[in-house]
Amino acid sequence: MTRARRPDPPPMRTNDVRIAAAGTAGWTVALVVLLIVDLPPSDRWWLWTCVAGIAIGVFGVWYIPRLQASRARQAEARAARRAQRPEDRAG
Repeated sequence: MTRARRPDPPPMRTNDVRIAAAGTAGWTVALVVLLIVDLPPSDRWWLWTCVAGIAIGVFGVWYIPRLQASRARQAEARAARRAQRPEDRAG
């Protein structure tokens, strides 16, 4: 006999913009440290890795609120369609 499955917990709410900003700050600190330390020419690619991390982080800080707003609008539209369905069937 199988046990009854408990319902899934609700999704955890997080501040994704703050997480992206923290990552961007980390890449910025790494870039500053690498600029202070005189790297040999063969290891200068680390500088560009930090620059890429900063660029991706800035894009994430810009994009995440737009993504979340879009997902909220889609959820509202789905809820509105679901709310209209029973009325259509009754009429």
